[in-house]
Parts: sequence; C-alpha cells; structure tokens
Amino acid sequence: MSPNGSDRSPRRPMRRKLLQALTAGLVLATATGCTWEDFPRLGMPTPTTEEAPRILSLWQGSWAAALAVGVLVWGLILWSAFFHRRSRTKVEVPPQTRYNMPIEALYTIVPLLIVSVLFYFTARDESELMKLEKPDVTVNVVGFQWSWCFNYVENVDGSTGDAKTSKELDAIPARYKDAFPADAGGVYDCGVPGTRNPQTNNPGPTLWLPEGKRVRFVLTSRDVIHSFWVVPFLMKQDVIPGHTNAFEVTPSREGTFLGKCAELCGVDHSRMLFNVKVVSPERYEQHLKDLVKKGQTGYVPAGISQTEHEKNRESNIL
Repeated sequence: MSPNGSDRSPRRPMRRKLLQALTAGLVLATATGCTWEDFPRLGMPTPTTEEAPRILSLWQGSWAAALAVGVLVWGLILWSAFFHRRSRTKVEVPPQTRYNMPIEALYTIVPLLIVSVLFYFTARDESELMKLEKPDVTVNVVGFQWSWCFNYVENVDGSTGDAKTSKELDAIPARYKDAFPADAGGVYDCGVPGTRNPQTNNPGPTLWLPEGKRVRFVLTSRDVIHSFWVVPFLMKQDVIPGHTNAFEVTPSREGTFLGKCAELCGVDHSRMLFNVKVVSPERYEQHLKDLVKKGQTGYVPAGISQTEHEKNRESNIL
C-alpha cells in the first residue's frame, strides 16, 4: 500500500499516460487520409513531370539516412539507459572515461561522411534539375502583388512582334532571349486574386502547358520576392525583382494542378494562388489561338529590369 493508505500503485498514472500517448500516435498515423500507395512518397504528392521522380528519390534517400541515424542514436541512448542504470549496476557513480580518442574520432568522421554523401547526391541532382536545354515551350511567369501573369513566348497566328526585341520583356537578360522563337508575337494571360478556374473553381489564374513538351519557365517579378511553386511538379524557385531565374520541366500527365507562392510576400500572400492545366499539344495550341481571339496578344511588362549588380555578377560567371 502507498503511504496515504491507498492501494493505487504510483506507476499506474505513468502507464496510463503512456497508453494515451500511444493511442494518440496511432490516431495521427491513421487519420491522415494516406493509403499504403502514398506512404513511400513520405508526404510528397504524385509526381507529374519527368524530372520530379529525381526530386522524390532525393527526398526518400534523405529520409532513409535520417532514419538510420535516428535508429542508431535512439539505440545507443536506450542501451546506455538500460544497461547502465543504477539499480542494475549498484554503483552510485560509474567510472568516467575521458579523452577516448577512437570514440571522439568516430564522432567526427561519421557526421562528415554523412554530410558528404548527402551533399554529393544533392549537388548531382541539382545540376541536372537546373540544366537549361533547348525548350519546346517558353513561358515568362510574372509575379506581382497579389497574383500572376503568364507571357506565352510563342509564334501564334494573329499576333505580331518579336519577343527578342519587345520592350515589355526588357527585364529578361539576353542569355534567356536567345532561346526565344523567332518573330514570337506571343500572347498573355493575367489574373487577380478573385480569378477562378472555370472547370475546378479553384482560385487564381490558369497556366496552360502541353503534355510531353519541355517547358522553360522564365521567372520575373514586378515588386517583391515571390516563389513559383507547382505542387505536384515537386519544384519551386524564387521570383526576384531585378534578377531572372529559370528552370525547365516536362509535364508527363494531363490534369489541372495547384500552384502557389511559396515566399511570404506581404499581407495577401495567401491569395497568390494559380492553377496549371496540362493538356495535349493540340489543345494547348488551340488555347493560344483563343487568347488571340480575346485580344490578349503581345506581352505584359515582365518586371523590374536587371540590376547593375546582377549584370556584373552574370558577366563574371559567363
């Protein structure tokens, strides 16, 4: 019996708390709505571009490395706590080990090896993902508070002009314009936070892309730093005023997908949403013609011109 006369064991509250914690963990693990097919992706959506599986593989490898390190650390902690507990050894203060060089060398070398391996795979995949080749389609994505514009740099019947000499695209450096099609008059589409996709009713403007075609996104901003993120592409990049970023993907599945700004850009950041509609190349060409019929020919201003500092940096790189 306990000193106050109760026969309740002091260990029961602890066991009850442990049971409650395990129950809560089980609920959290099973109430996420994920299936066994979703579990190997570890929270990532289903990839919808040819490049996305490389990102997913890097994500899964990082989790595997983290889990292996975690199991080792947890195992050492539990082993030390169990086998060196005072009730087992009957020793008030166990022998103290100081300046154990092999162990200290191990603690230094192993983390360096782990970081080096992760760095290698990250650098390898990043160099492949950021490689710019000859694109089939080029879209200038213009971020502004609080929505998006899309300049389709295409040679479309009914739209005259040249993207390489267009004043609206002066903010884009010449090294990106070199890949523009000749005499690309182009079309555009702009949105506001209240714009909605007519098929899904999702908020934001809709960017159309052709399936199976390599698409280059040229990212420019009119005001502050934004971030262009198409969620199932598993790829995002900052949209910076005075600095142009670009990356390429090849959509591999038709459908309408969600996109958003991933950089806190101000009071209405949460409303900077958009949609990406991947269709057949024929349907994509028809959409460009539809924009011509609406009178949305030419280009909207791409954004803030490249700063002198950025021009100097690029000239040193090139």
